[in-house]
Amino acid sequence: MTTNPEQPAAPSFPPLDMPEDLVPAYANLVRISHSPAELVFDFAQMLPGNPRARIQSRLLMSPIGAKLFYRALGENLARYEAAFGEIKIPGDSSLANDLFRSLHRPDNPG
Repeated sequence: MTTNPEQPAAPSFPPLDMPEDLVPAYANLVRISHSPAELVFDFAQMLPGNPRARIQSRLLMSPIGAKLFYRALGENLARYEAAFGEIKIPGDSSLANDLFRSLHRPDNPG
């Protein structure tokens, strides 16, 4: 006689209530900082012609919450790309080039 091992229960999530007065915010920039106890995400909008970004929302998370969010975001981006194709990031893939591309060598060094 064989017995089937019990399958672990799928995690259950509490139902989410959406407040009727919730105003969605669009962000095209995020600044991330941290302390030993939390990660801070400042979601901001940067508009063309304006050199300053305006923070729309601040989210604080525990390190484990942020790690779980990171995992969930990666899984959802993979599903999105499977359905709609690869998300292309414009420009060179080098972070150094993205950060310092506006710097140019002087014409006459020395």
